[in-house]
Amino acid sequence: MFAKLLLLFTIVPLIEIYILIKVGQHIGALDTIMLVLLTGLFGAWMARSQGLIVLRKIQTDLHSGQLPAESLTDALIILIGGVLLITPGLITDCTGLLLLFPQSRRAFRKFITSQFKKYIAKNNVYTNIHFDDLN
Repeated sequence: MFAKLLLLFTIVPLIEIYILIKVGQHIGALDTIMLVLLTGLFGAWMARSQGLIVLRKIQTDLHSGQLPAESLTDALIILIGGVLLITPGLITDCTGLLLLFPQSRRAFRKFITSQFKKYIAKNNVYTNIHFDDLN
């Protein structure tokens, strides 16, 4: 796990810097900076609007007595998308934006749900929650 994180935190920034330099050479430094700023601003607006939509869905599910599992997964994906948009760079911005659009988020939700199911099937999840204690 440490090796994967080390690669993630060294390789991804190097690739981002390389891409920013190449884009800057083609469209200019100021335009590249504006592109990164605009994707960040648009992403912040998208994260806020999609987050509010998901929050309302969670509230609706809870008020109707349903477990908001799908909406909570969407909230996690939106959070990850927002974090990626805070990180300067074009790859992280594009990935973050993809996580914010409902259509593409659906595919990520299916992937995450399948990973959770695999993890649970391996009996790697232990819980001591008693639903009687929640009332």
